[in-house]
Amino acid sequence: MSFTRKLDRLLEHFDSLRDTLATHTMSDPGDFAKLSKEYSDMTDVAEAILAFRTKQKELVELEALIKDSSIDADMKDMAQEEIYALKNAMPDLEQKVKLLLLPKDENDDRNVILEIRAGTGGEEAGLFAANLFRMYQRYAAIKGWKFEVLDAADTGIGGMKEGSASITGKGVYARLKFESGVHRVQRVPETESSGRIHTSAATVAVLPEAEEVDVQIDEKDLVIDVYRASGAGGQHVNTTDSAVRITHVPSGVVVCQQDERSQHKNKAKAMKILRAKLYEEERRRIDSERSADRKCQVGSGDRSERIRTYNYPQGRVSDHRINLTLYKIAQIMEGEALDEMIDALITEDQAAKLSAEEGYDA
Repeated sequence: MSFTRKLDRLLEHFDSLRDTLATHTMSDPGDFAKLSKEYSDMTDVAEAILAFRTKQKELVELEALIKDSSIDADMKDMAQEEIYALKNAMPDLEQKVKLLLLPKDENDDRNVILEIRAGTGGEEAGLFAANLFRMYQRYAAIKGWKFEVLDAADTGIGGMKEGSASITGKGVYARLKFESGVHRVQRVPETESSGRIHTSAATVAVLPEAEEVDVQIDEKDLVIDVYRASGAGGQHVNTTDSAVRITHVPSGVVVCQQDERSQHKNKAKAMKILRAKLYEEERRRIDSERSADRKCQVGSGDRSERIRTYNYPQGRVSDHRINLTLYKIAQIMEGEALDEMIDALITEDQAAKLSAEEGYDA
């Protein structure tokens, strides 16, 4: 189908939805709600197409005007200037339409479960994991998102063995989905007397939060253990069986939660994380089947894949998937400049998807 015909069909469908909703003839409220959402979801792309079509029409009219022998020279000069401006604007308008036409990631509007674990590098890896956890916490605050710590196992010297958090807000997964992977740090540890640069790593996982309707979990498939929580939390935490470990037998996924004093709350949080993990496993399985023969330019997001290096002596952060280096390590670690990295990753992903789309005829 040509690009022009595709736009025609989209506008026809949009107009049809508008007319159906206006007549309000549907007896089932569910149908009305479904069509209302579809109409709302299509509004941005329909408006972009109409803006593009308006400029196309203006261009045709102006080109006809300068061919009119009855029009004086000054008028033709003005028309020629407008033609020049329109031709410069048209590619951007067309690109905007094409981006809006790309298939949406159904998870983009979901909240996320963030998991960070110290990798290779001993104590320094734990300190770096804590730095990353704080970076995302600061970034969430800047974006106006809610950041709730679910679990945090510290190393006792300010570092973190592992930590998890729930991040809630608008478009959280869309912004953070490319953060999954191995993050590497190069710096001189505070405990290093000789000034040698050490390389350490931490893994980041960003899981779209799943609802109960997304993942059906049979209670018979779960082994739930309760035990005495360890670490900080006061006498009550250390003398009651408030910690919860849930094992999902079919998948082998194990989730532990001890951050709350209430066993009930720890179980609820553990189930939330378990649903996210099972949903992610199924999503990855489906994605791999759909695109077994191709891979997105920004990488698979797999946690075994090294995606980024934070070099403190040089003050730079480099993303290896898109060969982007920003000399803003302090601002990035404060969450302030992280958007620059994320915007570049999203742009690269969009470009890869556009190039993968079938070509349009004019």
